[in-house]
Amino acid sequence: MPTTKKKTTTSKTQAIQQRFGSHMSAAGGLENAFTAGVDVGCDCLQIFVKNQRQWKAKPLSDEQISAYQAAEKATGLAPVVAHASYLINLASPDEAAREKSRNAVIDELERCEALGVNGLVLHPGAHLGDGISKGIRRIAGELDQIHSATKNYHCQVLLESTAGQGTTIGHEIEHLGRIIERTKLPERLGICLDTCHLFAAGYDLNDDDAYNAMVQEMDATFGLDRIKCIHCNDSKFELGQKRDRHEHIGKGFIGKVGFRNILSDPRLAHAMRILETPKGEDEQGRDYDKVNLAALRRYAKG
Repeated sequence: MPTTKKKTTTSKTQAIQQRFGSHMSAAGGLENAFTAGVDVGCDCLQIFVKNQRQWKAKPLSDEQISAYQAAEKATGLAPVVAHASYLINLASPDEAAREKSRNAVIDELERCEALGVNGLVLHPGAHLGDGISKGIRRIAGELDQIHSATKNYHCQVLLESTAGQGTTIGHEIEHLGRIIERTKLPERLGICLDTCHLFAAGYDLNDDDAYNAMVQEMDATFGLDRIKCIHCNDSKFELGQKRDRHEHIGKGFIGKVGFRNILSDPRLAHAMRILETPKGEDEQGRDYDKVNLAALRRYAKG
């Protein structure tokens, strides 16, 4: 894993055309996320397609689907990804828990497919003491069953990099590669990176050499084209602490240099950028999403 080295600054100056957005609330109707996204200056969106704290929800009605698609067309915000429920754990050693998780992922993919959502961001899971290898085998096996139940779906599962807290899987790049390699339909899987998670796991985004080594490892492990989304979150904690606490862009330990490395890198410019930073207003009464999106766009210019 990359280690901390002397911090250096990238010299890229050419602005890269990218899509910037935020996770927006769909309270009161999925279509409301588009209005909220336009208000803060989003180009793209992340949403929940059901209550993330519950296992089950009523099926989407034709009216809900139509309202969502009309709002998407009217605003032009795209692409859109959904984030799966945090309750899901495909790596659990408990068979009943895995079945419940599998059915939840299938349900969310069905909702995404009906809406036309491009990807479903999913935390790989936690092995709960059984070990990384067993956990990876279970995740891959569950994904095979999920894919079998959702044949010909366009929506991809996007495996998210994790911070490494507890027994979670996915805090090392090779974990994600091993999951993909073990599945029967790897083409149905993409990757979602999270800057806070990468930093918490020990990947130094501030150092040019360490950053480039990380990107090269990703390219060799699963290919950069597989990265569809990058959650852009600063970190409240220092490098390698395995603490998943998001901070406003440029205000945490990743800071300006780390975000400039990522956002001015043409190798990753194809991936949508999504904020998961705290909501609210700053001391000047400015919406935090507007402030953080503006910061990302500045750093993208190098």
